[in-house]
Amino acid sequence: MKTQIIEELGQGDILLPALVAEGLAANDRIKVRMSALQEAAHHAQEPGRPASNLGVESQTAGIAAAGIAALIGGAHLVGKDRLAAPDLAKLMQEIADDAATMIRAVAADTASEGDKAQARLDAIRAAGLLDATGEIAMSRIARLTGVAETAGDSLHRLVMDLHKQLNRLAASCSEEALDGAHVFGLHSEDRAAVAAFMKGLNGTRDLKFNHPGLDTVATRAGGRLLIQNDIGTTDAHVVVIAVKKNAVTVTYTDVHLARAKFFISLFDEFDATWSGLDRHTAAGLGEDDSFYLVTGQFESTHAADRNEFLAAAGAALVFLIDWNKARKLLRTWVAKDDAARILEWAARHRIGHRGFLELGGNDLLGSAVRNAAPSRIGFGERLDQALGRTAAIDFLRASLRASTEALLAGRSVRTVRDQIEADLMRHLDRVDGALLAAVLRQIGLAQDLVAAIARHIAALRAGQAADGTLLVQRCGAIEQKADRIALESRQEVDRLNARPLIGQLIDRAEEAVDELEQAAFIASLMPARSDHSLLAALAELCAVAATATEVAATGVAAAMDVPEGRRADSEDALSAVTRLIDAEHAADKCERATTALVFRSGFDVATSLSVIELARAIERATDRFAAFGHLLRRHIMIDLAA
Repeated sequence: MKTQIIEELGQGDILLPALVAEGLAANDRIKVRMSALQEAAHHAQEPGRPASNLGVESQTAGIAAAGIAALIGGAHLVGKDRLAAPDLAKLMQEIADDAATMIRAVAADTASEGDKAQARLDAIRAAGLLDATGEIAMSRIARLTGVAETAGDSLHRLVMDLHKQLNRLAASCSEEALDGAHVFGLHSEDRAAVAAFMKGLNGTRDLKFNHPGLDTVATRAGGRLLIQNDIGTTDAHVVVIAVKKNAVTVTYTDVHLARAKFFISLFDEFDATWSGLDRHTAAGLGEDDSFYLVTGQFESTHAADRNEFLAAAGAALVFLIDWNKARKLLRTWVAKDDAARILEWAARHRIGHRGFLELGGNDLLGSAVRNAAPSRIGFGERLDQALGRTAAIDFLRASLRASTEALLAGRSVRTVRDQIEADLMRHLDRVDGALLAAVLRQIGLAQDLVAAIARHIAALRAGQAADGTLLVQRCGAIEQKADRIALESRQEVDRLNARPLIGQLIDRAEEAVDELEQAAFIASLMPARSDHSLLAALAELCAVAATATEVAATGVAAAMDVPEGRRADSEDALSAVTRLIDAEHAADKCERATTALVFRSGFDVATSLSVIELARAIERATDRFAAFGHLLRRHIMIDLAA
């Protein structure tokens, strides 16, 4: 385009899109050159420190990478506070030229804004900060690259302001809107790439809800397509995507290192290469005047693969908005790494976290705890401590999903609160269910003890060898295992602040196991040639005890499913309670009948004592199961009333 003649004809407006494109390209170059100046200063001060050569960034901005690398690598101090480097004077002149190009584009739209920017640049020049010399004072570098308002104006601040104005100009003078992107100067082959990026962006855009951001500008400059998105509102949070044929370069900056790593993780399905997360400094950006820059490159042989990558890049951006805010919130409820994993899960499932934040986030969770579990979860207690790690992560994922789905569907906050509270109660019930599973294991061991005693008595009845020592050893090992389960379960009841009733169920089951282990010991002392009538009575008592353990196991298994609202399970559990009481009554009758038989028959003292004590121990075990049944009934009634 013949710029000079068009300007002479007074038709300068037609040049604006091209000037804006040139200004945006100059913005890319000047940022790399100022970064090179900073890297040169760092290298001169610490020659042994590995220095970034900004190779990828230089290529993306259309700058000769070798020259930048040579300048950084050859930088050295002259005296204590001056920097010298190869082609430093050339770099300073190029920085000034880039700034002038940006100002020219702004002035083409609004002369007064251009004049203001030019005056600022002239003041910077007058201060000697842009002198094209082979040496530069270190203090000049700080004044050029800093952006803190308290330190006065700087070139970096001027560039940032010009960049914002250029973005607004690009939107206002765009030739057209392509799927929501402000585009100008595109070639025909660029349109598919922009459309692919916008397809991904528009697919997740709604998940930002009322938060500003995600405006996209696309243009052609320097022989490549440039797609830029400012993401949210943070100054140093921006992504620029360069597309040349089927090669894509993503340049991403962020003040939060963790969020930058999160961004990279969203592309693990693609064969992309990412540069190290280089740390850059600029006064006024981030908590410690620093930000991180990462560059990703993806090359493919097919446009379809390129477009798929561009769509993924567009779709990922909404999940960066307020990411660190969401991470900090979740870290008060679960461990730091788990908070990041929850956010990654939410991004991969197209749920996000903005809906959760929009509806109150921390207030939603706090309200659920206060209303659903005030006695189970203490003030300031993390959910992974109250529910266990897996359950806490699952609950928080569900909370993010519920918030997003409610906002998208236009449901009320009250509905979301009720849903989250109900879900918290379900998770607490599952905690109780896990503890009941431990009780079930105790009862299973009680069944093993009864079976061992029954086999020993059966062997005596059949006149076979019955090893009492082996019986004691086996039953002792079972009782020790049951003790460990009881101890661990009580610790979990205390840690999770579970229902006291569960602790009492654990106690009754442990007492039944203790009685049966004592019964096994007594059985081991019985004479080898005991009376068949006595052995038959004891066998009948063992059968009743076996029935009690089976019924107790059935009742606990059914009770574990009652919180899920299964009426049949509640009926099965309550029926088991009745059968436990019946078993205890049957055991009483068997024990008394056995005692009467001993007293009527005049057996020797050893036989009489062993039989009576064995019958009493087994009967006491059924007593414990009857008490267990009464506690189980109370537990079930609480669930049914919930």
